[in-house]
Parts: sequence; structure tokens; C-alpha cells
Amino acid sequence: MKDIKIFGPGCPKCKTLHQNTIEAVKLAGIEANITKVEDIMEMMKYNVLTTPVLMIDGVMKVKGRVADVNEIRSLIA
Repeated sequence: MKDIKIFGPGCPKCKTLHQNTIEAVKLAGIEANITKVEDIMEMMKYNVLTTPVLMIDGVMKVKGRVADVNEIRSLIA
């Protein structure tokens, strides 16, 4: 099971990345634990300075932009 975290304070870009990630996981047909991290102190623990961030299995894959569904799907495959 993939561990996916989306870091962001709840801005429109962060929400779009979250929705795109949910859609990509569905299309990929995999099991994933998707967590949305909005707490600033929690983000600091991961050294997240630019949002949104997509982290997959502890590795920062996308930073400071919204990845589309196909890109996320290829990252989790």
C-alpha cells in the first residue's frame, strides 16, 4: 500500500492536487493511504516550504505546483 501525503494550507491549488491524487489512485487501481497535511508545524517537520507538495512513500515528488492526474498516476505506478 502506498503512503501518499499532500501538504498545503488548504488553498485552491492544494485542493486540486488532493482531488487529482484521489482520481489517479482510483485509475491506477491501487491501494493507498492518502493524508492531507494542513498543519504548518507538521509541514515544517518535513521541511515543506513551498506548497502544494505531493509526497509518495516518504519521497517528495511534486513541489510548488499542481500535478495532473496522468502525472500522478505515473508517479505511483
